Amino acid sequence: MRHLIQTTDLDKDEINIILDNAKKYLKQDVIQTLKGKTVITIFFENSTRTLSSFEIALKRLGASVVRLDVSKSSTAKGESISDTAANLNAMKPDAIIIRHKNAGAGNHLAKYVSCPIINGGDGAHAHPTQALLDLFTMHNHFKTSLEGKRIAIIGDIKNSRVANSNIELLSRFGMKITLVAPPHFLPQTDLPTTSEISSVIDSVDVLMSLRTQIERHDMQTYGSLKDYAHNFCITKELIKDKNLIILHPGPVNRNIDIEDEVLKDSRCKVLEQVTNGVAVRMAVMEYFILKR
Repeated sequence: MRHLIQTTDLDKDEINIILDNAKKYLKQDVIQTLKGKTVITIFFENSTRTLSSFEIALKRLGASVVRLDVSKSSTAKGESISDTAANLNAMKPDAIIIRHKNAGAGNHLAKYVSCPIINGGDGAHAHPTQALLDLFTMHNHFKTSLEGKRIAIIGDIKNSRVANSNIELLSRFGMKITLVAPPHFLPQTDLPTTSEISSVIDSVDVLMSLRTQIERHDMQTYGSLKDYAHNFCITKELIKDKNLIILHPGPVNRNIDIEDEVLKDSRCKVLEQVTNGVAVRMAVMEYFILKR
């Protein structure tokens, strides 16, 4: 049984197949390759983009989607997540999509099901479909190999599942990654790091901003978000006439992660990422349900 828990669950050939199919789905919204299939979504964390994106993707493929309302499920009565998974699996779904605050939740559930588990984000561990849609967005923009392209990932990298997945995936596709953050937001890494955006701004092709993961901090390690933004917000002044693009997985903390004016700039691909996310998740769900 194949699951998508982290980006390493796919090899480069499989990723290229998924991205090629996603490109077709950008032009062809509605197909019926998953007609008659049923997918359950279980999101133990709040979500706008990821949950809606998966559900729209599945409906465009013709699948039925059952959203489990966690607040009204038996987990609220003390049922273990493994028992929940086993009971849902007994209903014979074709896939289960999960998001959970704890790293490793997808791996845990995979032991109790006989259908693909697709990870919609687990703790600070992984968010594979976000990394795939980010890769897809860059491929579409540069229209060439990403080998040798330079990206700066900015923000709360230590607590970011998006950063973890992108670092693994983009490195495999030959991108040169620099991490930009205050020291307490940096993981242990062999990658180049800096706390000064100005030191990399002239040499990068992509800026990827990340949200400060306040909910994952044991204690506040900066004076205020305003203090943080003074050094790490992507501003119009910073990017000036630079030939680069700007990504963010959302939700964007305006004027902390990215300045309002930059969000309106044509180099900012945040909404394009959302559009691409539907196409990529269509390709992912089709691949894992039909190829297993």
